[in-house]
Amino acid sequence: MAQVLEFKLPDLGEGLTEAEIVRWLVEVGDVVAVDQPVVEVETAKAMVEVPCPYGGVVTARFGEEGTELPVGAPLITVAVGERPPSGGGTAGAGSEGSGNVLVGYGTSQAPARRRRVRPDRPVTGAAHGPGAAVPAAVDGRAGDAEAEDGPVPVISPLVRRLARQNGIDLRELTGSGPDGLILRADVEYALRAAAPAGAATPTAEPHARVPQVTSPSLAQATAPRPSATAAPGETRIPLKGVRGAVADKLARSRREIPDATCWVDADATELMRARTAMNAAGGPKISLLALLARICTAALARFPELNATVDAEAREVVRFDHVHLGFAAQTDRGLVVPVVRDAHVRDAESLTAEFARLTEAGRAGTLTPADLTGGTFTLNNYGVFGVDGSTPIINHPEAAMLGVGRIVPKPWVHEGELAVRQVVQLSLTFDHRVCDGGVAGGFLRYVADCVEQPAVLLRTL
Repeated sequence: MAQVLEFKLPDLGEGLTEAEIVRWLVEVGDVVAVDQPVVEVETAKAMVEVPCPYGGVVTARFGEEGTELPVGAPLITVAVGERPPSGGGTAGAGSEGSGNVLVGYGTSQAPARRRRVRPDRPVTGAAHGPGAAVPAAVDGRAGDAEAEDGPVPVISPLVRRLARQNGIDLRELTGSGPDGLILRADVEYALRAAAPAGAATPTAEPHARVPQVTSPSLAQATAPRPSATAAPGETRIPLKGVRGAVADKLARSRREIPDATCWVDADATELMRARTAMNAAGGPKISLLALLARICTAALARFPELNATVDAEAREVVRFDHVHLGFAAQTDRGLVVPVVRDAHVRDAESLTAEFARLTEAGRAGTLTPADLTGGTFTLNNYGVFGVDGSTPIINHPEAAMLGVGRIVPKPWVHEGELAVRQVVQLSLTFDHRVCDGGVAGGFLRYVADCVEQPAVLLRTL
């Protein structure tokens, strides 16, 4: 007899707690192979094709195109161990999972939930395909379909943190998500219920239990609460997708990191001349961003305190022996920060090529979660927007960001005389927990010295 396995939306990257279904790649009744992509989803960071770790016959899909699902919500159910009705091959292969890993999700270590299904239960989420001789799919509730392992009430670390910061006991809540999953909306509902009398929140007892939302209405369980009605003259724009992710991350950075900023003007004339000479020698062109990145990695080797993060719970500073360099890139989908892996071992030519590849992928919307996570330091060239200076907001959970303004001709005292030179303003925002001002000032001064005299960099290689 076939066994119905439930495949849930896996963790697709750091800080991502939900994804929107863009396009289904399979229909109910289709035969899928192990690791075959079954759905295309859009997170706040990238478009991703999600492969199913099981081979078999699709018995149900959960969510229509355009629906936003939380991590851990069911995507599809697959009947394995039984030959498909149209002779499309054995569907049992893959019942143990492929072992392939999405970000934060190993199929061999975390197999989909296996359920014993009552034959009289109807299929929910979608209908069976024509002639699909498979058992009825589960309706997503732990009470009606027995599971070998108990339900996980909270998956998102964001939900845990929100509850912890506001003194909400998660054990007192009943989740409105699939299988009783506690969502961020459930914690926010409890917070509104616990608000003082007279506040513009629903009336309820403190730490009120949220009513259980049951299948088949998965859309109701995951639908966002209605926004406030716009007043005359107002336009309300939802903070969702990339814009919402950026807003959450920037707010978290400002809330958690005691940052400070220092800046210096530097004469970039010699750096620009060096780049011109390098590109005149033939071969691939070297970008200015690549030269600045090369300077950054050299500076981080001298001041490793800034290539770090803070583990607040352990009260420890974690330093890295590698530099995964993020860089801010503006795209049609919004601001993204792709990451150049192992930037410290790359030369200027390799850095130029990788910056170009990631920038093009960002514009095309094809960056993967792996391209957008794991950074240890960020370089932000906001000079491309025609501005001289800024106070960068640290890309949480990193410890520092270097900002670079536009390079423009300005009056400058050079070798004791007034001259017109190519001047740039450099800004360093740093987490004051990882170092004091002396280290930050030393880092920035070294960067400025390399910009003014590129030969300084050669002496440290």
